[in-house]
Amino acid sequence: MGQMVMRRALMTPTANALTFEGASLTFEDLAQNILAAARLLTDLGVNKGDRVGYIGLNHPRLLEVLYASSLIGAVLVPINYRLTPQEIAFIAEDAGLHVLCADQAAATVLEQGLERLRCAHFLGVDFENAIWQSMQNLLIARSQPLDASLAEASHAECVVVSEDDIALIMYTSGTTGRPKGAQLTHGNIFWNLLNAKFMEETMRHATLTCAPLFHIGGLNVTTHPSLVSGVHVVLHKVFDAEQILVDIERYGISTMFGAPTMFDMMRREPRFDETDFSSVLAFNCGAAPVPLPLIETYASKNVTFCQGYGLTETSPYVSVLSTADAQRKKGSAGKPLMFTEVKIVDARDQACPARERGEILVRGPNVTPGYWQLPDATAEAFDSQGWFRTGDIGYLDDDGYLFIADRKKDMIITGGENVYPAEVESELLAHPAIAEVAIIGLPDDKWGERVTAVITLSDEAEPSLENLDQFLADRLARYKRPKALYVVDELPRNPAGKVQKFALRDELSAV
Repeated sequence: MGQMVMRRALMTPTANALTFEGASLTFEDLAQNILAAARLLTDLGVNKGDRVGYIGLNHPRLLEVLYASSLIGAVLVPINYRLTPQEIAFIAEDAGLHVLCADQAAATVLEQGLERLRCAHFLGVDFENAIWQSMQNLLIARSQPLDASLAEASHAECVVVSEDDIALIMYTSGTTGRPKGAQLTHGNIFWNLLNAKFMEETMRHATLTCAPLFHIGGLNVTTHPSLVSGVHVVLHKVFDAEQILVDIERYGISTMFGAPTMFDMMRREPRFDETDFSSVLAFNCGAAPVPLPLIETYASKNVTFCQGYGLTETSPYVSVLSTADAQRKKGSAGKPLMFTEVKIVDARDQACPARERGEILVRGPNVTPGYWQLPDATAEAFDSQGWFRTGDIGYLDDDGYLFIADRKKDMIITGGENVYPAEVESELLAHPAIAEVAIIGLPDDKWGERVTAVITLSDEAEPSLENLDQFLADRLARYKRPKALYVVDELPRNPAGKVQKFALRDELSAV
């Protein structure tokens, strides 16, 4: 990854690479920052294969640390800043982080649990104190003028890596309640890049990144492919609907990636109607299908959506619906991309005919080799022919277009974040008033789905939603906590005793 950006800097050194909070870096500036970060990590004892963690809001430093880690053969572990200290500590320990980089907001959250983080070094992205060293000061000390060529400087810092070496470990919420680290190799990233380049060319002038970079979508749908392609990336610290509309005009944005919720919030802004979208070629949208009214609203501004399907484990591109097919194939996730295969199988792993629903399997050089230190989970994730089992249910139509019918093991998507019910249920079962619990997603106009708890009571007094939120405050990130609560006498079950969540969803959606 780092080498590709360094080569881009050799090709277009003076072109704008990255703009953040009004300040811009050329590709040569970015390359020099990457080299300084590589020297810093090396001086801190980071070697090939060691893990470097980063937690914080979007910032150029995250990309610089990513590419620097790649240059020296280290592995970046981006961490969701919305997680609790307990959740972060698990990831840090599981990954065996050598260095942890954090911005001040994330470090403040970690104050109570810092002793649990067994890292050799703590680097403050935008601050320093007795524990966190100033990353800025350390980088300045290692910045060097380019007495030699950029190519020679890059070569001096570079460690040889193969396509099978791990570049990223991205943790996803596990269906059993514990996050799993999906390993992505340098080869995975490269082939995802090629998949991105063989789809519609939307990354031409400027790309806006507001989705969090700790998610595969924020990092690998448009940001990394844009930088490698020499396209100017306008990076936002967080999602701000009004500021996005301003910057679309200011920088002539050609594309951005987001969840439907984000685009819906943009259209609700007062300045939406007056915003000039003429530079936009298409918006990339994932996490959930784009509702038809939203498609029609943006169509009135001559803006189309490239809808797609992907997973962290697939780096993420699997399929994309072209803008030309957006109306003709409404609801589809499009066709598999150039270097990725998709098939649908039944319960016996036999291929399903067109329009018959089954599990979606994916194969290609962009697919993860497996989960970090979880050989059993890795083995379960693949069939005997190397097809990755997504756990999602879908079908292919007569023309080969993929349709998603149901999501992975009852997973909830709220505001673009994935929530696995098992994780929430496991924590809630520790509440003294709860005998049984089922976590489901119910429709929500703003967030797509809201996390909903359906419980039966023990002998304790009935808890309030506020009480459950307080109970989970130190256990789960805010977005995972229930936003609605229903108390029932018993949960619906099938003859085998399994809770029928579809019955709960049907019943409560009508309330």
